[in-house]
Amino acid sequence: MSSNFTISRFASIADAYPVIFFDSYGVLRNHRGLIPGAVETVNRLREAGKHIRVLTNNAARSPAMAADRLAYYGMKNIPAEEIITSGATTRHFLEQKVKHGKVAYLGTATSAEYIIGAGLEAIPISQVDFDRLDEIGAVAFLDDEGYDMNVDINLLINILRRCRVPVVVANTDLLYPTTANDVALATGSVARLAEYVLGRKFVKFGKPATQMFQMGLDSVAQDLPDVCPGDILMVGDTLHTDILGGNTYGMATALVLSGNTRPESAELEIEASGIIPDYVCPSIGD
Repeated sequence: MSSNFTISRFASIADAYPVIFFDSYGVLRNHRGLIPGAVETVNRLREAGKHIRVLTNNAARSPAMAADRLAYYGMKNIPAEEIITSGATTRHFLEQKVKHGKVAYLGTATSAEYIIGAGLEAIPISQVDFDRLDEIGAVAFLDDEGYDMNVDINLLINILRRCRVPVVVANTDLLYPTTANDVALATGSVARLAEYVLGRKFVKFGKPATQMFQMGLDSVAQDLPDVCPGDILMVGDTLHTDILGGNTYGMATALVLSGNTRPESAELEIEASGIIPDYVCPSIGD
């Protein structure tokens, strides 16, 4: 890193903040399993009286499922009530805004059951009847898997050319890791392509949108009534979601180099994007 950036130890910066928001993948765990030292760091923060929340753009799992997933990898000290998912914010929107009709979706059946299953009927894009498009009340981008990239995206584009209904994007991530070195296009990239082609703007959830940060703050406020964004440190591995969202919301931000942003490219990515974290750390375990 250049002289404009200082590499800090996570433990030395976390002390100043009563509330810590963590991203999940790339911060607590990665393709190898838990980030070394992550469990010990979370335990140490709890012993110091810190309030912890995990904010994840994974819309395919409920908070309970996300907690079980972390426990499976060995992190058993983060309960479901401390996890905020983009699926939860999307579910709340659909409950409030879509009063009738089916929700056509791209994603897995599991993600649809969790996000759409609150009194609404979910139908995969591949099963939409073009002769009965009046039955569609909304369209949702839910998950990175569960559909045919070559076929279903074309179906979706043609549905949206005919339907003027709300379109929601539960996961704004552009890429997701497939191996240690490789990535694939994520739901957010597919949604951006559809927006561009159709000349429309969709309703987006997940970081960097503010809804998850607000839900996290509201959750902490139950125990810490006077909490404000300035009390919170947002810890993430991705500039365009975790860091941009945290900066916009008014929180301090720490970029860790254990996930999407690699040590060898961090300086270039920060300078090219103009998204400046308050801190840069090797990982939460260092």
